[in-house]
Amino acid sequence: MSLILKLLKLHGVLALTATGRSTHYLYIKQGLMVPPVSQGVQAVAYPEHEIQAIIAARIAGKSDDEIRSVVADLVKQRKEVQQ
Repeated sequence: MSLILKLLKLHGVLALTATGRSTHYLYIKQGLMVPPVSQGVQAVAYPEHEIQAIIAARIAGKSDDEIRSVVADLVKQRKEVQQ
């Protein structure tokens, strides 16, 4: 099975989520957004499928606590892939 993953830079995430930079980082701090993944020494990006999952949860009317659960699951899945 072939898996195609796309990484988004911050400006792409901000455009998709219709949020500003400071709100984006506040959401990360509050557990409402996934943190970025490292692409090297000074570069980070966000897996598109994770951002899409969070957007879908918001559209579905999920509460902040439910979105935190989605974010926690996504971060957990990242760690499982790395092992």
